Amino acid sequence: MKLISVNVSKPKSVTWQGRRVRTGIFKEPVAGRVRVERLNLEGDGQADLRVHGGEDKAVYAYPVEHYGPWRAELERESLPFGQFGENLTVEGLLEDQVRIGDIYRVGTALLQVSQPRTPCFKLGIRMGSDAFPQRFLESGRSGFYLRVVEEGELEAGDPIRLKSREAIGLTVWDVCRLLYFEPADIPGMRQAAELPALSPGWRRQFRQRLSQLGFDSTS
Repeated sequence: MKLISVNVSKPKSVTWQGRRVRTGIFKEPVAGRVRVERLNLEGDGQADLRVHGGEDKAVYAYPVEHYGPWRAELERESLPFGQFGENLTVEGLLEDQVRIGDIYRVGTALLQVSQPRTPCFKLGIRMGSDAFPQRFLESGRSGFYLRVVEEGELEAGDPIRLKSREAIGLTVWDVCRLLYFEPADIPGMRQAAELPALSPGWRRQFRQRLSQLGFDSTS
């Protein structure tokens, strides 16, 4: 497992559907060591803190393995790292293998997987297509967010080492599947609702879904 690229940007204003929108999605690769702080990377920022950023979404990682399929499907010869708004372009960390709660050492920073990424309209701005966020979600190639357990520094080329994993858990894809694609899996949703490392917002969505279906969150 390896860190391929580190990508950051400060929020900027762009025109979308005739109005100005502030967004930090236009990430660009940076060279050298980058400081990882509690809420984001040095040189990075989020525009709308109501839905982006925070301790549970401090760092966003996206597998480099997805770039090839996207190039083919979108018929684009080149997609620069950071294209999907990720801070860390990573190798060997796919959604059906990475578990919620996994803790990884990257450089001197310690990072914990907290939730899948749900795309918003700003990904559509970045990709030049209002329809792309739904396509991104349906692809299952979501990437994942990390919380910062220990601040530190990292840079492209650093190895990524798994430091801690629960014996039983749900993968990033499991959680995404349960919320969006298999909402009738009651045992799975109950497990997700009680998963301590899953960000509170996602656990709340599972509890609400169970309640709507007439179930409580515990078995």
